[in-house]
Amino acid sequence: MFTGIVEGAGEIVGVTDAEGGRRLRIRTDVAFDDLHHGQSIAVSGVCLTVEEFGDDWFDVFLAAETVEKTYLGTVEEGDRVNLERALAADARFDGHLVQGHVDGTTTVTAIEQVGDDWYFEFDLPESLSQYVVQKGSVCLDGISLTVADRREDSFAVAIIPTTYDLTTLSNKEVGDPVHVEVDVVAKYVESMLDGYAEQLLAE
Repeated sequence: MFTGIVEGAGEIVGVTDAEGGRRLRIRTDVAFDDLHHGQSIAVSGVCLTVEEFGDDWFDVFLAAETVEKTYLGTVEEGDRVNLERALAADARFDGHLVQGHVDGTTTVTAIEQVGDDWYFEFDLPESLSQYVVQKGSVCLDGISLTVADRREDSFAVAIIPTTYDLTTLSNKEVGDPVHVEVDVVAKYVESMLDGYAEQLLAE
């Protein structure tokens, strides 16, 4: 599990298309002194497994489904990604529950600087609209954020300078893709209510 509190960014320094998927080598900007084989790490919000690693790099493999459902299938050398290691059991919980299971992608539709902060607007896919609510949590490219504005077919978030500088949002432009993971609590609530409704209809 993750919290959406990005630890730093990394750079894609190697891309190898392999049978059944794709392998990425990522160089880290921050010192991950506990990297090991089999470790879970969120790469721009996508939970992946460390295969090999060095002092300042690690390799991950993208299965065919990951290539199909995320934009990591199109990244190239020089592109930057957000990084977060899985949450330790005794660690501080600062964000919200993030699984690293991306629900889909959206597109940046507007970027505006407001004072020292930034305002990012995104398309709201119809399939995810019921899970995105005003002041609710959403994970974008692995970043735990709060919905500042919710409209019929779009939503927006406010970005503080620290988040803007630390993550890849500073590299995003209008039209760029972004991974979306909605709040898993909303999914559980929906599932329980659906089950309750079915029970009432059966009585």
